[in-house]
Amino acid sequence: MPEPNGRGLPERLVVEDWDALTFRVNRVAYRSAEVFQAERDRIWARSWLYLGHETEVAGPNDFKTRTLGGRPLIFCRDSDGTVHAFLNACPHRGTILCREREGSSKLFQCFYHAWTFRNNGDVAAIPGKDAYEAAGEGFLDSMRLRSVPRLEIHEGFVFVAFDPDVPPLLEYLGDAADYMTMISEQHAAGMEVLPGTQLYGVRGNWKLAVENAMDGYHFSPTHNTFVGYLRETGFAVTDDDQYAYNLGNGHGLLVLTGHGGRISMLWEPRFGEDEKVRTAEHRAEMDRRLGPERARYVADESHILFVWPNLLLFDLEGLSIRQLEPVAPDQTDVRAWQLAPRGEDADTRALRMKTMVSFVGPGGLATPDDIEAYEAVQRGIEATAAEARPGFDYSDMSRGMVDEVKGVQGRSIDEGAMRGFWRHWVGELGVENGLDFAGPRPERFLEGRNVR
Repeated sequence: MPEPNGRGLPERLVVEDWDALTFRVNRVAYRSAEVFQAERDRIWARSWLYLGHETEVAGPNDFKTRTLGGRPLIFCRDSDGTVHAFLNACPHRGTILCREREGSSKLFQCFYHAWTFRNNGDVAAIPGKDAYEAAGEGFLDSMRLRSVPRLEIHEGFVFVAFDPDVPPLLEYLGDAADYMTMISEQHAAGMEVLPGTQLYGVRGNWKLAVENAMDGYHFSPTHNTFVGYLRETGFAVTDDDQYAYNLGNGHGLLVLTGHGGRISMLWEPRFGEDEKVRTAEHRAEMDRRLGPERARYVADESHILFVWPNLLLFDLEGLSIRQLEPVAPDQTDVRAWQLAPRGEDADTRALRMKTMVSFVGPGGLATPDDIEAYEAVQRGIEATAAEARPGFDYSDMSRGMVDEVKGVQGRSIDEGAMRGFWRHWVGELGVENGLDFAGPRPERFLEGRNVR
């Protein structure tokens, strides 16, 4: 087991050289059981983690069960309407308490000894309670369901933390918070998660999922079938006016223009004439409600937002929420949900869902390509695992460093967003000599922007 100061973990996990204009990541970061455990201890146990959207538990007594950082949780709304996150373990002997994936219930009963709890955490019933009478009411208080130490909500997105000393959520989110606000501003009625969860396992390290999302470089070669489809519907796919931003605290953003699949905000010929009319009406409403400049940022750009360490928001071809759950160094579970406007008419909703499943859905023209890509990386890095020659067991992420030196804003097809991720990762891991750094880093290598 690595020591708290990082001893016992590999050195030179990230090699950043501004003299040679190279940035490389030691592939042990994707394979090592020791690194994986250190991530559990120092990242997943000490960061805000995305749990779910409050509309998933829309009504009193609704609940979901979910696992974060390997810990089973109950995500619920109590009978009074308050959102909670409890450890899914009976306080009596630790049995998994709620064994259903979702439902509606005022009570949670342990199947082992039938201890029963209200959905606000209070003890409701203990069989043979008289055996505990001598302990008094203090005993019942001590046996309440265990809440996670911290829970906060931003624009309907529910975050939890297992460390009570994490900073306030908005401070942690920083500039990422406003891009989440943009999602809530898309429609006056607000947004809701649609029923159903897309759940799939990937035979690859969780960090490869983040890299793939922050990597516009792969779009044309990997998704050439979809690129061909876009060209047939009138789009000349280009990398112009598409940028990457480091939002701080490990968060990253790609801004994409041109095609975007933005139902009701940016019309495309493939959506049909009826949708053209609806889009014009909705854009006029957005201009009145948000002002033309803010409406332009909200509607005319597609965004891929990564919120450290487990949330990806794909605001393109539909609006998809993805939650990453690392299972092992080479195994990641992905949960995905679709966000849509509340009260949307049936025709627009049907078009939205068709567009979403065609690309970012698990059977679409993008997601299977992406999964194969990072599973192929996970398989391929075994080739250099025993390599003794210096530098052979490293992955390169140097694209765009030349422009950073010139002060040019990083593009979506560069690898600057990935470099921001890896800098934060190695810092959070706390490995002695984990970052091997040389040369003068540009003062302005990636930065956010004012979109208000």
